[in-house]
Amino acid sequence: MKQIYTKTGDEGMTSLRDGVRVPKDDLRIEANGQIDQLNAHLGVVRSMLSDDTANSELIHAVQRELMTVMSHIATPEGSVNPRELHTKEITAQLEQAIDSADYQGGFVVPGGGSNLSAFIHLARTQARTVERRLWSLNREHPVNKDILVMMNRLSDYLFVLANEKE
Repeated sequence: MKQIYTKTGDEGMTSLRDGVRVPKDDLRIEANGQIDQLNAHLGVVRSMLSDDTANSELIHAVQRELMTVMSHIATPEGSVNPRELHTKEITAQLEQAIDSADYQGGFVVPGGGSNLSAFIHLARTQARTVERRLWSLNREHPVNKDILVMMNRLSDYLFVLANEKE
């Protein structure tokens, strides 16, 4: 069995791509931790969408893109990341899903309807947290604008989806 622990983080440091060491509370690490949490929430939502292939596939595409986004966030300035971003395409898909949804307006209190809707709201609030962390990060380490737009659209999509699944 491959050993999972390295002990290299025991003193509060971790590595970015290319081995650059930074404190574990570096804004890039914090942003990626929030993205990781969002990805886990989206996994729960996707597992509950067994009868909704279109939304399940879109969320899976978002999850894969979030992994690429995390890779870009962890790439130090001056280094090249070989993983291609597809955030513009994902944003377009999110917008199409929002535009085709049967959204009647208004806000629902999470948990008042289905479990699925409540979990989607949880993912939505985490998407908003990610967006805020990325804007904070952007002040010190520029973040690709397409990533920021995708995160904003993702929370809109999750809002509409949660209301639809209420």
